[in-house]
Amino acid sequence: MPETPLAPLTLPSDLDGWRAFADERPRERLDRVAAIDARLIAETDLTLRERLELWNDADIALAEAAAPAHLISESHPDAAVRDAAEKQAQAVDAVQSRRLLDRDLWAVFADADASGLEPDERRLLEHLLRDFRRGGVDLSDADRDRVRELTERDTELSLMFSRNIREGRREIRVAASSLSGLPADFLDEHPADDEGMVTLTTEYTDLMPVREYAHDRSVRHALVGAYNDLAWPENEPVLTELLAVRAERATLLGYGDWADFETETRMIGSGAAVATFLERVAEAAAPAAAAEYERVLERLRRDAPEVDAVTIADFWYLLGALKREEYDVDAQVVRSYFRFDRVLDGVLTTTGRLLDVQYIPVDAPSWHDDVRTFDVVRAGERLGRIHLDLHPREGKYNHAACFGLVPGIAERTLPESVLLCNFSRGLLEHDEVVTFFHEFGHLVHDILGGHQKWGRWTGVATEWDFVEAPSQLLEEWAWDAEALASFAVNDEGQPIPADLVARMRTADAFGRGLEVTRQLGHATTSYRLHVDRPADLQAAVDGYYRAASPVAPLDGSHSYAGFGHLTGYGACYYTYQWSLVIARDLLSAFGADLFDSATATHYRREILEPGGTRDARDLVRAFLGRDSTFDAYRDWLAGA
Repeated sequence: MPETPLAPLTLPSDLDGWRAFADERPRERLDRVAAIDARLIAETDLTLRERLELWNDADIALAEAAAPAHLISESHPDAAVRDAAEKQAQAVDAVQSRRLLDRDLWAVFADADASGLEPDERRLLEHLLRDFRRGGVDLSDADRDRVRELTERDTELSLMFSRNIREGRREIRVAASSLSGLPADFLDEHPADDEGMVTLTTEYTDLMPVREYAHDRSVRHALVGAYNDLAWPENEPVLTELLAVRAERATLLGYGDWADFETETRMIGSGAAVATFLERVAEAAAPAAAAEYERVLERLRRDAPEVDAVTIADFWYLLGALKREEYDVDAQVVRSYFRFDRVLDGVLTTTGRLLDVQYIPVDAPSWHDDVRTFDVVRAGERLGRIHLDLHPREGKYNHAACFGLVPGIAERTLPESVLLCNFSRGLLEHDEVVTFFHEFGHLVHDILGGHQKWGRWTGVATEWDFVEAPSQLLEEWAWDAEALASFAVNDEGQPIPADLVARMRTADAFGRGLEVTRQLGHATTSYRLHVDRPADLQAAVDGYYRAASPVAPLDGSHSYAGFGHLTGYGACYYTYQWSLVIARDLLSAFGADLFDSATATHYRREILEPGGTRDARDLVRAFLGRDSTFDAYRDWLAGA
């Protein structure tokens, strides 16, 4: 470490400062990249190691431009600041793609003699040359120009797609008398207007309680239907063009389709392997899903004897009803133990204990008063800084995700990362507690892995179909009786009973098969849209979901228009099940004690702290002492 401790980024404290931060800071970093590129081309006497180090400087500058631009475009309360940040995010992506089409830059590395390089330098060179090839540098002039146009259009369309979702909140009005079953605190926060009507929105703070608790099926269907039409029809032509742009780009670059292009750099290796993997998961989930479906259909018919199918708007309500009636797990009782502030403390305490860190609150400027900032510290040494922006507001990213802010570089910069979530300020559903742990897993991975020499490998920089595994593993602590006992306390001061946690774990197994088939619907949609490119998106996506799961989509819905992962994950939403296979295997190493310090330290050092410096298979092998297998995942499904 440097003799002088690294200082975190100082964020602006007023609107003018944020305008400059969103616009001028990325421009300065891009100017820095241009100067580095000019040096690389002009200074022909540089050693290969010096060239790689200069390329690394450019990688870092690009990350310092891109990360805050994407974050601020999704989080700042001022629309003009968001727009400025979005424009700079687009400019950064354009520079990144143009560099990989620059033959003069390519020539700096193309024929280099790698014989004197260290293993990490050799690996960087191999990946760099692969990037140039995938960028299209060796194509004809006309095809290179077209690839550049397509790449920049992909960025523009992806940002538009995300913006339409972010700004696409919908509302419905329902009679106050139709909200039977909703918790008292929810009803208190949703008073009726002069006409006896209540306004519900598609924000998670409304959507999740309604789909879980509303006795009135028409209310559930109305709100889930509105949510499933988020950003439609606006995103219909955007997605159609995005799929076409990606298909043409893949063809020009010599790939069979966009899935083949994306998976080349993933653990899975090919588009065909995605289809094979999804079939394997479907086969493993089918027995449990079929048995569970019969039970949820029978339960629905008790309320509505005339129905012949369970829809996605019924799914969570029916699971909750059966868990309450047959497993003695009442979600409204469970949620009484999860007041937001206590959950936040619990996530910090649990992960601090597991990963041997402390979170020290910091009074620092941020983009909104909701943001809570903490330094991540071990043995008095600041490892990084995190920012938690956890409640919904207009114009903000409306799901839950981890965003980078500052790439951590050994002896240069401290890693900083951000959670954007949309939790209630009051009581949380246990599903939201699980989500909190999941997203926090990305956050700590980015901080603990954010101390590398090479910018390319810092933070959450492994293959994209591994990045979810550490977060899916951390979800398990949201089900652990010892962890929950430390923070899950109701307003009377009573901790959650251990026998209730045990029943929750038993009940959680019910519906697991159906949930996997729901995820298969998402993964199939992500993959097949990019491979098939159907002319009728609505009909095709409806068919994908019906083929994947017995739980039916709502007739006429357009969920693909609000499927935000179609931009970042593209054809590769399979990632969530692929990484879950790995996560279940990683969990097996902990045995019965999730807080075993030796295992936790081994996990931190072999999985989190290396960042992307080793291939994911090597990370897993170092932790487990063997390659990952499908067995633990299959056993987990069998437990359903």
